[in-house]
Amino acid sequence: MAKNHLFWGLTRAEFVRTFATVFQCVIMTFKYFFCFVAMLCCGYIAAAPYSSAHVEEPDTTLQLNEISITAIKQGNDIYATASAASALNRRALERINVSAVKDISQIVPNFHIPDYGSRMTSSIYVRGIGARIDQPVVGMNIDNVPIINKDNYDFNLLDIYRVEMLRGPQSTLFGRNTMGGLINIYTLSPQFYQGSRLLVEYGTANSWKAAISHYAMLRDNLGIGISAGYNGTDGFFTNKFNGEKCDWEHNFSGRAKVFYRHSNKVSLENTLSFSVSRQGGYPYASVETGEINYNDTCFYRRNSISDGLTVKHTTENYTLSSVTSYQYLDDNMTLDQDFLPLSYFTLTQKRKEHALTQDIVITDASRNAYHWLAGAFAFYRYTSMQAPVTFLDEGISSLIEQHRNNANPDYPIRWDSREFPLNSNFKQNNYGFALYHQSSYTLGDWKFAAALRLDYEKAALRYNSNCNSSYTTFNNTSEPYFQNIYMVTPVVIDDSGNLDKSFLQLLPKVSITYNLPSLPGSNIYAAVSKGYKSGGFNTQMFSDVLQQKVMGFMGIGASYDVDDIVGYKPEHSWNYELGTHLEWSEPRLSADISAFYINVSNQQLTVFPEGTTTGRIMTNAGKSRSFGGELSISYKPITRLELTGAYGYTNAKFVHFDNGKVDHSGKFIPYAPGNTIHIAALYTLDTRRDWCRLITFNTRLQGVGKIYWNEENSLHQPLYFLLSASVTFANSNYSFQLWGENLTNTRFDTFYFMSMGNAFTQQGKKLRVGATLRLNI
Repeated sequence: MAKNHLFWGLTRAEFVRTFATVFQCVIMTFKYFFCFVAMLCCGYIAAAPYSSAHVEEPDTTLQLNEISITAIKQGNDIYATASAASALNRRALERINVSAVKDISQIVPNFHIPDYGSRMTSSIYVRGIGARIDQPVVGMNIDNVPIINKDNYDFNLLDIYRVEMLRGPQSTLFGRNTMGGLINIYTLSPQFYQGSRLLVEYGTANSWKAAISHYAMLRDNLGIGISAGYNGTDGFFTNKFNGEKCDWEHNFSGRAKVFYRHSNKVSLENTLSFSVSRQGGYPYASVETGEINYNDTCFYRRNSISDGLTVKHTTENYTLSSVTSYQYLDDNMTLDQDFLPLSYFTLTQKRKEHALTQDIVITDASRNAYHWLAGAFAFYRYTSMQAPVTFLDEGISSLIEQHRNNANPDYPIRWDSREFPLNSNFKQNNYGFALYHQSSYTLGDWKFAAALRLDYEKAALRYNSNCNSSYTTFNNTSEPYFQNIYMVTPVVIDDSGNLDKSFLQLLPKVSITYNLPSLPGSNIYAAVSKGYKSGGFNTQMFSDVLQQKVMGFMGIGASYDVDDIVGYKPEHSWNYELGTHLEWSEPRLSADISAFYINVSNQQLTVFPEGTTTGRIMTNAGKSRSFGGELSISYKPITRLELTGAYGYTNAKFVHFDNGKVDHSGKFIPYAPGNTIHIAALYTLDTRRDWCRLITFNTRLQGVGKIYWNEENSLHQPLYFLLSASVTFANSNYSFQLWGENLTNTRFDTFYFMSMGNAFTQQGKKLRVGATLRLNI
């Protein structure tokens, strides 16, 4: 029977629980925020006179050579580094309605984030490498704080000031899980903006977005910023089984930021944020019928809190920076794991996670030819998880009873209960530390750089898998056999154990940069670097291990080595890159060009096992290689017209991958697109009227594909294009934007997988239109 959704797609009880959670997070945010401000204002933290010019960001759009003013490790100008880079400032982000990382997919070349599943499935693919579960290939920093768990990557950010994307391994300076690149996100600070902001947006599928924020300098050396937002939708896809939208969602978020300058040498910034997500998600359609049709509940719920403190001490000779963070994650993923209108089995994954990080960086502040950077990083993460798989009537009948009775028809069995759980409980402890150093020497127009990182990590898993059920065996020699009970067999399993793995890595990088004297701000670079993605444990396979042990009671189960099937090795890569950053003042043209070749060993791949298994295996492919090129360009032929484009090409294949059944060597790596395309035109009309000074027309064309869906390369998503457009009316106090996405209503798929021999896809969102109002007070 369908639920009676009363409030925003939630039942009354769900609404009350959600409101209570949001209220608690808001109270916690304001409590810590105002306690900190009170300490400052009451003099617990001494204040010294300070004077600075607070300048709001200039009105620029997508720039290839904009200066980064808040980066700690990579320097002030990301285009002076020997790495492919892209950046978008606040105005550009607002024009294309970016509020989450996945919104910049394809805008950056060879950067692809498919939109499928739920906000937990934050899959990112860069230059042919990627990951769907566990360890990411791309790191993410928000206001210099590293996000430890990729399941927390996808959330709405308020008042994004700037986004930077560095492609290629960043492991030397940023460590684990940055072998594909690094995303730096900077949010608005009272240091650079003072005033109030209001956002209201409405779009297709009753999609709402609202946000409010205020930034102020209380004194010359003390600033505060606070923001809160909501976004939600009724959903775009209908579950045929109950006639309801299955991808509804409601998200709440808030942030409190304090900037304090103790003196001209010492400053600190603390950012406390929370987010609450409630969504249905998982609109997976059967390939055979083309319908979303499943009977059991699917949802994802997440509460997260993050606090990051950055302290800087600056002298004439060096700058010492400390970045400390605490991150909390509490989520629940519940799935109808067969995604059919039959009751096979369901999965629930409840998790609570605490993480601490500490990064200390000291950089040379002198203007000498020799420049250096050194640092130490440490983290600790503790995770507690409950992940039961519950077998239901059809699953018991088809996957257990039928399997067993076909093997021994003379003594058929029947499970005594038509529903029973396979329980799995986990405690995970991960910790690591690293030391790193980078030296560079400038000789005329040449710059030579070398860096090295020593990285150690230990992963420990304590598990308990249990089952308590029973089945009855009958004698089939007479009719009716179900009246002739032969025996009742209890199925009692209680397995516990401990697994641990440790990883020690040396991560070098060398680069050469030549600054073109005839083109100020332009350079050519070459770099060689090693990337690293840590190993670990795939807890989702424990349900299959337990299922096989249940079958073993009947003499037909497979025997698994838990460590072999659950553990996976680190992934390594060597990246060779040649590129150039170019800028011409007349004409106003900027370009970023790069070519790369990557060798990957022990590539981590997510595999859905054949047959009737319930989990996903993280396995290590033997070897793979990827090569390609990237081009980003920005051209302003006249003052009011800007043309931008980005193209990425990737050819990523297995060099050696034999899973024991099929040799996939020479096949394309699945889920990684071969091409990403983004073309945009922006024209601004100056009306010279106070009430509407500027009218901006923006058109974008995005393309992605070919994407292979499996290791056999037998199925794929062809190259497709999405057309978007907007018109914005604005003056200094407001902007009103009318926008449309996927205006041609293109049909495309974002995900494909097999489960129990059945194929499923998730379709991309169709035509969407809406309006956005922004006020600056």
